[in-house]
Amino acid sequence: MIDFNKIVNKLSKRWWKIIFKDDIFELIDPERKPEKENYLDKTIYKLRAQNLIIPLKSWVYIFPDIEDLKLNEIDLLEKYYLKLLKKYITHFVWSDYFISGNKALEIHLKDYSVPKKIQIVNRTLDKKVKVGDYVIVFKTISGTEKGKKVNLFSRFSKFIDVKQIDDIDFKISNLELALLQSALVTDNEEGIDLNLLTKTIKKYSKYLKKETFEELARFKFIMSFNRLKEISKNIDKNLYEVFLEIVKKNGWLFIGEGLRKI
Repeated sequence: MIDFNKIVNKLSKRWWKIIFKDDIFELIDPERKPEKENYLDKTIYKLRAQNLIIPLKSWVYIFPDIEDLKLNEIDLLEKYYLKLLKKYITHFVWSDYFISGNKALEIHLKDYSVPKKIQIVNRTLDKKVKVGDYVIVFKTISGTEKGKKVNLFSRFSKFIDVKQIDDIDFKISNLELALLQSALVTDNEEGIDLNLLTKTIKKYSKYLKKETFEELARFKFIMSFNRLKEISKNIDKNLYEVFLEIVKKNGWLFIGEGLRKI
């Protein structure tokens, strides 16, 4: 069993600096024998007492530097949020995921601010993780094919980009998919951010790919295409025609979208 000083030394060399209780347990005893849990708890108590680790939430810690010790809980969480997010993603779903919806769209717009809620689409897990005032939502996506419910995660694999933020790689929905997801009501609390959609279309209308939208149309983003059609009408006539053609082709054209301000 590793002694306390060696535990401190090994923790100090972790680039992530985000440490789960299980990480400490694995250092003490890779087999994680139940009889070693008492020593684990004593080790964590000693680490905390010496300010060698700072808790972010239950069983989640930071191995701090001198500046970290001066930060309050909110600032500390914001400083390490991206590392914590990647740690949770890797811990729960490894590499089978992508960030979806509004945050994916914001990342395309170079907005890397900490979101109150972020959606992590993945193959197997439906789970909410709350850290302070922030929520990480792991969610699966399913649909119906030939009358059977199917997991759609693999269908979206070709619509994923990788973005590097502060030297950390994140998988996110590509621009076209993120736009459609953000135009869809999936959370009554968040609603639809029309300003975000409008800003994206104004900035990237010339770069959005018609072929990608046509491929995504098979996933039936009915309301999304209609909303984007109305938003783009006074921004980019060519893009408006792309959305109009898709909704007409699929029989999704609704009457009075403009009057209903969708």
